[in-house]
Amino acid sequence: MYEIRIHGYPSVGEALALQAPIERLLCPEPDHAPPCEVPWSFSLVGGDTDDSTILVLGLYTSSGQATQVALRVRTLVDERRPIALSEGDAGEWEELVEQYRFEKGLH
Repeated sequence: MYEIRIHGYPSVGEALALQAPIERLLCPEPDHAPPCEVPWSFSLVGGDTDDSTILVLGLYTSSGQATQVALRVRTLVDERRPIALSEGDAGEWEELVEQYRFEKGLH
């Protein structure tokens, strides 16, 4: 489980506006048969040191694939916005983990 945190959005609306371009990057054909190559989901959190909003992209994948996705996301984001890739807590992304298990037939 990995997270890509995209920092520095002054409003929730501006952070949410980035979701659609990232979705198209991860899943260019949204009507494809499951599963997605990289299972993903979004979340929002408030910034730690200011009033900014952070868009969090959760990925259920390998370290190498998460790094590749982070590099691809970087191409979509204003250079002034910090992006951080880190391990995530699967407990905070239960729906994503469950989606992965369901799509892989691991129930």
